[in-house]
Amino acid sequence: MSAIRILARILATRVGPHIELAVETETGEVLKVLATEDQADRLVDELEDLLNSPTDSGDDEPPEAA
Repeated sequence: MSAIRILARILATRVGPHIELAVETETGEVLKVLATEDQADRLVDELEDLLNSPTDSGDDEPPEAA
């Protein structure tokens, strides 16, 4: 498993029947993945749930990836 990086930006574009997500880190690394519409929709739902949930009063470290 790779180390956690800090997000600089994320871009999304349609590529045929898929959605391409490009994630760039502060160090300039870029990861591109293709997602189905259903996967992108589930990602949006997950992010909305996180943004609408109470914030944790714990430390400022990001959680470990699943």
